[in-house]
Amino acid sequence: MAVRAHTQAFIPKASTTSEAKQPERNRERRKTFVAVGVSGGREVRRTSQSRWWRTSERKPAMASVWFSRGFWRGCSKRLISTAFIPQLSTAEIAQRRNDLFTKEKERQLSLNPRIEKIEVKHVGKSHPGTLFIMNKGLSTPYSCAMHLSEWYTKRSVLALVDGQLWDMYRPLTHSCEIQFLTFKDEDAEEVNKAYWRSCVMILGCVLEQAFKDEYSVTLVKAPEVPVTSGAFCYDVILDSKLDAWMPAEESLRSLSKDAFRLIQKDLPFEVLDVDAKVALEIFEYNKFKQDMVEERAAQNSKGVVPVHRFGDFVDISEGPHISRTSLCDQYEVTAAHNLQSSQSELRRRFQGISVPHHLKLYHTIWHRLRKRSQNLVS
Repeated sequence: MAVRAHTQAFIPKASTTSEAKQPERNRERRKTFVAVGVSGGREVRRTSQSRWWRTSERKPAMASVWFSRGFWRGCSKRLISTAFIPQLSTAEIAQRRNDLFTKEKERQLSLNPRIEKIEVKHVGKSHPGTLFIMNKGLSTPYSCAMHLSEWYTKRSVLALVDGQLWDMYRPLTHSCEIQFLTFKDEDAEEVNKAYWRSCVMILGCVLEQAFKDEYSVTLVKAPEVPVTSGAFCYDVILDSKLDAWMPAEESLRSLSKDAFRLIQKDLPFEVLDVDAKVALEIFEYNKFKQDMVEERAAQNSKGVVPVHRFGDFVDISEGPHISRTSLCDQYEVTAAHNLQSSQSELRRRFQGISVPHHLKLYHTIWHRLRKRSQNLVS
């Protein structure tokens, strides 16, 4: 016999006048019914003071926990009561991720109460040889750019730290040489990849926040597609109640407006290297992200996973990302495709296109790129 165990207090009726006259000791033994299980589709209750049982046709709570015969020791002989397990909304899950990211960031900062100094040498075309005295584990390439000029803070997309690609907001950990990369560089391949990656993260944030709380949104993955594919994309699973829904042009425009509002906030892209255990906790409510955490933790000996954030949106991504959302200019969500899948849930691929703030396009060219971006990318 399968037993569905949960606790739910039953509020007794108000005491009668005669009952109120009873001694305090007797009134304390007033029956309070507590639901403890289900048998044969009917809820079983017992009183907190007596040992007799009764049944009710009232349906049990939806968030109850199932126990099968033999799964829990002794469960075949007794009914087990468990605490109520709340179901979080998509917004609450997103807030939880953000809180855990902040908590881990503060914990890592507290590990180094004493500030150490490092030397950072600029090796770019302009201001070569400039030496910065920065704070180890606190200062970032963006901090160095602020010491050069406003041009560097607004145009720099990525940094090269001793020849290694580096997020503009990733803290510097040692004395090094630094160079800044922009969209106007002769070889902008890595810059374009970072831009595409960041546009995808913006799309994920928009999709997660676009629907009402009663509809679940599960971010599956952001396929790493080349810029030449014509569109960036994010795969999601929407609530099953939306399986028959396909976004019309008006819905796509609404998503694009949400993305533009994020871009205008000029939010920085942060990155935090965390232990796999911490990353699994951050993405506790997303099995797809947890699979990605385990996969990437296995790729390095330390089991460390980079987690990215802009605003209050946290995601796991390849990285690196651009410095700030304001580097994006024209941005549009252009299509949504249903994907063939062996899974029971319907997967959808939302696609979009964008160009950086410093690369303006004529309307006719943008229209062609937009039309091309509507084709399913793979």
